[in-house]
Amino acid sequence: MHRPMDEPADSTIPSGTRPHPSETVTHWPTALPPLGDIPDPARVDPAVLGALLDRHGWHRRGGAAGRYSRWTPPGAAAPSGGTSLLVPDTTAFPDSEDLLGEALTALARSAAPSARDVLVSLAVPSDEIRWWRDVPDGAAGPAGAAGAAGWTAAEQLRAAARQILLAGALAVRARTGFHGARHRRRALAALEGILVGPAPGGRDLTACLPVETGRAVAVRLCHALHATREAIDFQRATGGMEAFDSAVEAGVSRELTEAVIALVRGSEGTRISLAWAPAAGTPEGCPARPEPVEFSPGDLPALRRAGARYQQDEPAVAVRITGAVVRLRRSGPRGAGIVRLRVLAGAEVPHVRLELDEEAYRIAGHAHLVGLPIRVEGRLESRGGFRRLTRASQVVPVQVDEAERDRLMKSLQENVDYFEEACTGE
Repeated sequence: MHRPMDEPADSTIPSGTRPHPSETVTHWPTALPPLGDIPDPARVDPAVLGALLDRHGWHRRGGAAGRYSRWTPPGAAAPSGGTSLLVPDTTAFPDSEDLLGEALTALARSAAPSARDVLVSLAVPSDEIRWWRDVPDGAAGPAGAAGAAGWTAAEQLRAAARQILLAGALAVRARTGFHGARHRRRALAALEGILVGPAPGGRDLTACLPVETGRAVAVRLCHALHATREAIDFQRATGGMEAFDSAVEAGVSRELTEAVIALVRGSEGTRISLAWAPAAGTPEGCPARPEPVEFSPGDLPALRRAGARYQQDEPAVAVRITGAVVRLRRSGPRGAGIVRLRVLAGAEVPHVRLELDEEAYRIAGHAHLVGLPIRVEGRLESRGGFRRLTRASQVVPVQVDEAERDRLMKSLQENVDYFEEACTGE
């Protein structure tokens, strides 16, 4: 296993051993935790509980009008066909809290898979994103291989869902056609509180985005996915790509088109639906019940063209970067050399690679040897995902506080073999 580039450490592992960050996600949202205590009935809104039961396919079987309703799990033909919940309509009656407690206990003991999702949503008010893939029956493979094929399909679904969530988090940070390595650290941090359920058979997966930390991602994906669908329809109808250009403002990017491609590839069709947390209501500017967004294999050519267009059209960015030298390399004892910096300020990327002339290379080597970062001006190129700085100039050491300088010196002592080449030219 190789350390990810997004890791905030002074790693000196050669960059060639790492996966391309725009193609992989080094963090995955948290799996649904073991269910602990049942939510406090005194803090549960009956209307929220009813809305969640309805969302997850439970059937309302009547009850005393204005007092309570009876719910049975999906697939139960009658109240006697499994768990039956008695949910009060309001908390105004003396026995409302007792009924809620009994309903929550019954949910905790229910064998229905959706019961757990309802309890998790009650414990942590969350917006829900659900992915569904129409996996061909032939994908199950030959006899004896169905289990492995099902695991592969589930991993494909989880990987695509990861990419879509990351694309939404990146769009919250900036509206651009191609993010590359920019903003990834903060985008990944925004996904840490997301809860995900299992993906049995690779056909269905649900993610719960806590309202407090994940609503911005859910809102951005709501707009971006619908904008992607509209842009594809426009391209397939007219042949023009103009709709993809305007869709950038809604959050569409190369990262999102690549994620949708990964979701659709190998399936006969996909659907993504979103539901807002009943306890938090509908966010401003969004429909109360967003329509599901569907994609099919016929959409892949338009998505591929859009992704290539986004990457090609994204311009280089003029920056002034402050960074710690983590690697130096040149072919001989004299001349220009390659330097790798861990970015401290000036750009939303973890590392950059740049070529320096002999004098600037000497300054970078000496700055590292005495525990100082350097400041350099240049252009952050979109080629390679904004990891390369070109036209580097104005290379100077930068003074830092003692704590940061000690940490940089410790990095040198722990990885001195990588920096001997700065002096020997090897």
